[in-house]
Amino acid sequence: MSDVLIPARELNFLLWNWLDAEALLDRPGQESHDRETVDAVLNLSASLADRLFLPHFKDADRHEPWVDADGQVHVLPAIAEALREYASLGLPGAGFSPELGGMGLPALIVSASLAQFMAASLATAAYPMLTMGNARLLATFGNAAQIAAFARPQIEGSALGTMCLSEPQAGSGLGDVRTRATADGDDALGRRFRLTGNKMWISGGDHDITRDIVHLVLAKIPADDGALPEGTRGISLFVVPKWLPGGGERNDVSGAGLNHKMGYRGTSNCLLNLGEGRHQPMGAPGAVGWLVGEEGQGLQLMFQMMNEARINVGLGAAAAAYRGYRHALGYARERLQGRPLAKGGSDGGPVPIIEHPDVQRMLLTQKAYAEGALALVLYCAKLVDEEKADPAGAELLALLTPVAKSWPSEWGVAANDLAIQVHGGYGYTRDFDVEQLYRDNRLNPIHEGTTGIQALDLLGRKVLRGDGAGMAELGDRIIRTASRAEGHPALAEWESALLQAWDELQETIAVFRSADPVRVLANATAFLRGFGHLVVAWLWLDMAVTAIAVEADDPDLAAGKQRACRYFFECELPNALVWLSFSRSLSDVAAEVPTTIF
Repeated sequence: MSDVLIPARELNFLLWNWLDAEALLDRPGQESHDRETVDAVLNLSASLADRLFLPHFKDADRHEPWVDADGQVHVLPAIAEALREYASLGLPGAGFSPELGGMGLPALIVSASLAQFMAASLATAAYPMLTMGNARLLATFGNAAQIAAFARPQIEGSALGTMCLSEPQAGSGLGDVRTRATADGDDALGRRFRLTGNKMWISGGDHDITRDIVHLVLAKIPADDGALPEGTRGISLFVVPKWLPGGGERNDVSGAGLNHKMGYRGTSNCLLNLGEGRHQPMGAPGAVGWLVGEEGQGLQLMFQMMNEARINVGLGAAAAAYRGYRHALGYARERLQGRPLAKGGSDGGPVPIIEHPDVQRMLLTQKAYAEGALALVLYCAKLVDEEKADPAGAELLALLTPVAKSWPSEWGVAANDLAIQVHGGYGYTRDFDVEQLYRDNRLNPIHEGTTGIQALDLLGRKVLRGDGAGMAELGDRIIRTASRAEGHPALAEWESALLQAWDELQETIAVFRSADPVRVLANATAFLRGFGHLVVAWLWLDMAVTAIAVEADDPDLAAGKQRACRYFFECELPNALVWLSFSRSLSDVAAEVPTTIF
């Protein structure tokens, strides 16, 4: 396998040593799986990612999707070839039950598999990532006919799926959605509607990879007077295929243009027009769609897919950061330049730049960010597996979801920035992959809600309006990790620092509860940064304790985990205290700026 993807030793440590994936395989419903079958899936994933996803990484960036005279969007043929092979191996259904045609693997294993494809090509992996979330929503909330017509083809890989939320005028303000759904009778698939409107920023909105594309669309059903309900409570959810099932008529959904992005260029990103009359399904204009769930439940149902996508955006950010780190590491070992300071800059000729302290600092920072981000997202994937049986774990997952999206996205980009720096002048040329990885990853702080929106979700909804169960569970787990570290002298200092940071967090939240909510939320992003760094510090300490147990088998891996943990506590965790202190100050430095000064 290419040495720029995620090494098996890294995933083995995370899955089997640290997260105890064996325990997930002992649960009911996992009788057909053991470590051997899981390793086979992961090895297959790494091999396919290396063989068919990685080779077109740069080609997909150079040759963006394009639109022909008939309005059909085309993508690089190698993308379609890779996804056909992905589907033929049953990987789109890896996380679905055998009753739906899937493998029934735990979410943790599915995420580890998907991480390899994301490391190889974020743009190509985006198609199945969205499709799996689409199919899972339909399998959860759709009726039996909708599951058969729309979820199963996605699970088997013969169709791909999207999520259609934003509109040109609405962006993240979903209460301002203006796509209209007018009743059009009932049939075997449920309540049928005709949709008219526009959807913007739709990844995978049109392409020629599969014949059919299943859109999940947020829209509003008008009142008797024709007026659309205001706010998010009036939003409903509809399944709108590109081709109608059965007769195979073309639905009235058309690509109105492509958005040309700085990264993820192989993922077609479209403005979609619904109901413009270009096609006449069932003899009339209007995109035909079927209501999923009940009227007004649209946003509530869509949150399942949105939350899954948030975690997967974090996974992609971690994978891109990890690959950038691997490129930088390989380059630093091979590039000869400069003389060691310890030898006074004399004899011996140039040395590999990995021997220079500042390069080591940059590599260690990347390692701490990339491996910490991957650990965070895989930890959350395990919580997905546990949430049905563990209410406290479900609360913790809800609390950590905005962090799992934003922390890898923000610090993964920082890792990619350092990968360019390690390469020096070569790093920002298109001849080396790290500049594209940076561009690809820079989209992730915006994908599925900006960092500011994640901060408002964490602080406003999860911390201040929540019942405290998630915070209590987080505190219990942090204390358990501290107790595990207490018996190891090399980690005792970090155990104390972690508990101090936890106390600072508790003090900050206590201040917030008696303060003006507007002032509190004005600095929510600083709180998110501090909270996220504390969470990743906890996970680094937990991994460092686990690494002690594998020292005899893999001393280099164990030493690497412990050094990265030390780096994070010495160089990164102090920033968390600064951010928490600033948010606790309730500063109005940015909240009440006169707009005339800009």
